[in-house]
Amino acid sequence: MTQPLRAVIYARFSTDMQRDASIEDQIRSCREHAARQGLEVVDVYSDKAISGASLMRSGIQKLLRDAQMSAFDVVLSEGLDRLSRNQADIASIYQKLQFRDVVIETVSEGVISEMHIGLKGTMNSLFLKDLAIKTHRGLKGRALAGKSAGGKAYGYRNILHYDAAGEPIRGDRAINPREAAVVRRIFKDYAAGISPKKIAEALNIEKIPAPTGRGWGTSTLHGNRERGTGILNNELYIGRQVWNRLTYVKDPDTGKRISRLNPEADWVITDVPALRIIDEDLWNAVRNRQGAMKTKNTDTPVWDRRRPKTLFSGLMTCGACGGGFAKVSQSQFGCSTARNKGKAVCSNMATIGQAELERRVLDALQNNLMDKEALTIFCEEYAKERNRLQAEASCNRGSLEKDLAAAKRDHSKLIDAILAGVPAEQVKDRMIALDARRIELEAQLSREPAPSPIRIHPKMAETYRAQVGLLIEQLQQPEGMLEAKEALRGLIDRIVLTPPPEGGKLSIHLEGALAALLLLSLGSKTQKGLSDKTQAVECVEELVLVAGACNRRNLPRLKAAV
Repeated sequence: MTQPLRAVIYARFSTDMQRDASIEDQIRSCREHAARQGLEVVDVYSDKAISGASLMRSGIQKLLRDAQMSAFDVVLSEGLDRLSRNQADIASIYQKLQFRDVVIETVSEGVISEMHIGLKGTMNSLFLKDLAIKTHRGLKGRALAGKSAGGKAYGYRNILHYDAAGEPIRGDRAINPREAAVVRRIFKDYAAGISPKKIAEALNIEKIPAPTGRGWGTSTLHGNRERGTGILNNELYIGRQVWNRLTYVKDPDTGKRISRLNPEADWVITDVPALRIIDEDLWNAVRNRQGAMKTKNTDTPVWDRRRPKTLFSGLMTCGACGGGFAKVSQSQFGCSTARNKGKAVCSNMATIGQAELERRVLDALQNNLMDKEALTIFCEEYAKERNRLQAEASCNRGSLEKDLAAAKRDHSKLIDAILAGVPAEQVKDRMIALDARRIELEAQLSREPAPSPIRIHPKMAETYRAQVGLLIEQLQQPEGMLEAKEALRGLIDRIVLTPPPEGGKLSIHLEGALAALLLLSLGSKTQKGLSDKTQAVECVEELVLVAGACNRRNLPRLKAAV
């Protein structure tokens, strides 16, 4: 008896749908469709209140990971837009599933083909763009009317009314007396000369809830004056609402939203005197203390402004609170959280000199990080994983080659039949279908990697240490300093600095970036301008894959106590 195809269901609702029951509705509809088609539902994936414009969704990511393990044959969804409304993302999902011989089928469109991906993907993308335009227009109308056009400012509470038909009327606000008192206190303290750091520390000691719920910080208070962020820069406190100052866009690589400052001509400014919390004199006193608006130094190229100022900037983490470590004086690093939010949030006030930090980390990077035991286990697992993947690839490639040979053979038989006198019109459609199948199989074979030999050198640790030594030497040479700096930073995941229980020096725990470390141990420095002539570069994808496998199996990561 033929086994039914294994199917999984994917359901999603976004914030515009506003109800959890939508997930259950979609799943029920898909189960009914599966029953009609004779499919066996083996799993269900879902994402709640998440936009379909992003692939940064736990449900869809788990589905794609399980597809790599051949856990199912069909993906069922209510509509193609549930999988994604982004044209590039839906094409990527389709290609990944097709590569694994997984079919996408929806209740509304049926079996999905390239035509659906092109047409529906375009339609869904246009829908998102049109929705954004309509939403922006509606929010602008709210802003012009003096109503909230998104977000909730500290010091206010939202008021929900209903019209005669029972529909909610959104956008009205009122002053929150308790939070308004905190806002006035912050303005008065700052105008009196108290620093944002001291103000934030005092608020945290008194356990006054912060806007984010994670404690008060200096950035919460002073924010960015040009962008109007931060308590001290919010003009709503003087009864002046500024909307559309910023535009938010999604980074296609990370899925994260980033903000961009709009031209001042696009701002929508409305007077809302009923929402005033701060009087004009106090507002001006704060402005006077802030001084003139600082302008950016446009003489410095953007790549230099973004470059880390010290060798390990941005890689250091406080072992006590998980916050970042940054410069607290000309030569010392300390916990930013402890200094910006006070001892009530983090008590780690220990510091470490830049020279000492770099010396200890570089020494550990060269001599301690490539632990022999962890490296031995990795090499063993690497060989096992590569052998498994090669066997899987060989099996899949063999199946594709078999299907291709059958398609060519059947096509040849039809040609022989025509030569024997069978009318061409009777076999035309079949020949076209077989030719299309041949082209598809050849394309899949061109993407399917051929088995490659395992390349692991027994002297990986020695090669690694020698390469790191060369990079450290290059730090002293003006010509190769920047490249060496970036290469060394690329070897580190993070540097954890933990204060000892009874005082003394900070302990340093170094965690290496596994794939980059192993690439270097094979002879590649992995950074532009530093690549050696070696076959190691060809191992990049393999190493990243196996590094991921190691993490899934909880194998020892490459770490070192400094």
